[in-house]
Amino acid sequence: MKKVLLVLFGIIMLIGCRKSPIDIIQPVNPNAELKMSATAGIKLQSQFVTSEVAMNVKLETAGNVTVKILDIANRVVSKEVMYANSGDNILKVYTTALPASAYRIALYDANGKMIGITDFNKL
Repeated sequence: MKKVLLVLFGIIMLIGCRKSPIDIIQPVNPNAELKMSATAGIKLQSQFVTSEVAMNVKLETAGNVTVKILDIANRVVSKEVMYANSGDNILKVYTTALPASAYRIALYDANGKMIGITDFNKL
């Protein structure tokens, strides 16, 4: 019984200590694939992803935002709160920890109001 509990504890520690799939990059001017005409929203570089994808998070005013990755059943598989500047913010999403499936990335402001949402497929 102790061995089973020890193995179970080890598995829980490995799963709980994995790196978050969202990483921020310094704000830069977006290239043509990431450029948006809207004043606020989210746009992915590509809808088909293997290990990582860049996205443009555009805000009217600077502040804390929440980025959530949802699976096909609308369950949150990743959530990150970060500070973003007004205008364009280029983020990189690492998807190697996610199994192949359809996902949705949603962007929320500090009050919980949705700013934008987009879909992608992990190949």
